[in-house]
Amino acid sequence: MINHTYKILLFKEPDGRYTAKVPSLPGCITYGDNVEHAIEMAREAIELYIEELQERGEEIPDDKNTLEYSLNLVV
Repeated sequence: MINHTYKILLFKEPDGRYTAKVPSLPGCITYGDNVEHAIEMAREAIELYIEELQERGEEIPDDKNTLEYSLNLVV
């Protein structure tokens, strides 16, 4: 087994739920009732996404070599 690392972006929706996106896996988007649930759903979505890639014999991308930085600007 190979250890893969993924960044998950969480966005709070107007109804209070959260959208979870996995940038390194195009189209890997899911939702949760709260932050913990969104992360749990993202884990499941990532696992299913990887299974699909493996079945097709495709490379499995991840974020282990990705740097992340948040820039805050006052305009």
